[in-house]
Amino acid sequence: MEHTQEDGAVEETNMAAWLSGIKKLQIRPYHLPPLGPNDVKVQIKALGICGSDVHHFKNMRVANFIVKKPMVIGHECAGIIKDVGSSVKSLAVGDRVALEPGISCNTCNLCKNGTYNLCPKMKFFGSPPTNGSLANQVVHPANLVYKLPDNVSLEEGAMCEPLSVAVHACRRADVTPDTKVLIFGAGPIGLLTMLAARTFGSPKIIVADVDDSRLSFAKHLGADAIIQVSTNIQDIDEEVAKIHKLMGDGVDISFDCVGFNKTMSTALTATRSGGKVCLVGLGPSPMTIPLVPAAAREVDVIGIFRYRNTWPICIELLRTGKIDVKPLITHRYKFTQEDVEKAFETSAQGGDAIKVMFNL
Repeated sequence: MEHTQEDGAVEETNMAAWLSGIKKLQIRPYHLPPLGPNDVKVQIKALGICGSDVHHFKNMRVANFIVKKPMVIGHECAGIIKDVGSSVKSLAVGDRVALEPGISCNTCNLCKNGTYNLCPKMKFFGSPPTNGSLANQVVHPANLVYKLPDNVSLEEGAMCEPLSVAVHACRRADVTPDTKVLIFGAGPIGLLTMLAARTFGSPKIIVADVDDSRLSFAKHLGADAIIQVSTNIQDIDEEVAKIHKLMGDGVDISFDCVGFNKTMSTALTATRSGGKVCLVGLGPSPMTIPLVPAAAREVDVIGIFRYRNTWPICIELLRTGKIDVKPLITHRYKFTQEDVEKAFETSAQGGDAIKVMFNL
């Protein structure tokens, strides 16, 4: 679609993927806000589907974030600068960039203290009621847009968002070269947490999952050991014994990238006294978990929410080749009505789909 501007120039209509109901996605026009002096306009070229996008697609909600009106979906994105605001000096038209999707208020105490990811006024791409970035173009603050090196692709730039979750988790849990790590969940976040933990120096990493094919993928990516677990809470003691045998020593840090009663209970039981459990995956709430026995062993429970100050390190990890995210991109789709529907169905089904990517 296109329309004629006042000066007679023909401009393409900005189109976006709107979520209007359970499993109802439609590509239709998306009118952008005016370009502010500190904003940039970005032509989106690569966008990955996140687990939260799938939750919105299937349920019209993630935890307390409920889709109450049609919303543009998507937030893992990269693209090319099409226009810059009058005060923007750090970026230029034509620059290839990755976008950090959350706009914090910068005035509350949490923002002032540097924990801007916890800002109660956060406006985050594709988190209701804020429109996302599965669109031809978006307008975004320049200070949340990061130039990509020549050897980092736009797809890799879009992967900076899920990689940021993994990097933030490893920072919060303080992974070091003497940290033995256990990871629950071999989906995109679990696999990226494995890659990040290795980069942070972890000498031994075990990955647990219910899906044998995903465990094989984790082993191929560099897991030292894998263990297939069940969904039956009665199996915890037996599985913990297997984990301890595989580790050959105590588990220093467990990352629960699933967020179920079973995974969190296993993590709390498997982690050594004085160790840490980092809850990354946000599953059902509330949970029923053996917290008192873990507390009596001084096992610390750490939560994370998204990330903060991670894009520069993620881009550097990609530039230097210390982390290779390319094998995680298993499926690619175009930005058409048919492909948008197919892509979300593919991602929702899981199976051999790890990261589903749009090329716009």
